Amino acid sequence: FSATDTSGRTVNLADFKGKHVVLEWVNPGCPYVRKHYGAQNMQATQKAATTKGAVWLTVNSTTPDHGDYLAPAKLASWMKEQGAAATATLMDEDGKVGRAYGARTTPHMYIVDPQGTLVYAGAIDSKPNANPADIPGATNHVKVALAESMAGKPVSTPATRAYGCTVKYGNAGE
Repeated sequence: FSATDTSGRTVNLADFKGKHVVLEWVNPGCPYVRKHYGAQNMQATQKAATTKGAVWLTVNSTTPDHGDYLAPAKLASWMKEQGAAATATLMDEDGKVGRAYGARTTPHMYIVDPQGTLVYAGAIDSKPNANPADIPGATNHVKVALAESMAGKPVSTPATRAYGCTVKYGNAGE
């Protein structure tokens, strides 16, 4: 896929062939997203991944006619305020990327290995609620799957049930 980042640059998934790529669906208006960003959990997961050489692409598939929509500059500002460590924040206003991956919630997480194979899809962690106090006792599925894949091992839990707010897609293509 190709998408435009918050600064207007085109980002192609193919540019990252040979690297692990983490895809994170985001909507700053979602309490589940705020859980992970407010507790610095998403940023810590981003930093852990990018420090190990992975690429982190945050994707916003919120349609411009929804109340939660943030224009690119506002979304970039929000990500900066949060101290996010994403490689790029992508605008998917028409929902093509989100629909291609089947992203249903924010956050919804995916990991693509260096060969381009989807090795993980699902929740960021094992505590499907909006309570930040539950993060320390949760299993971070993204950290575990990425570590296993980077070590050349099969991902022990390749899919989990994503939880969060529904992705605010527009009506196009539905």
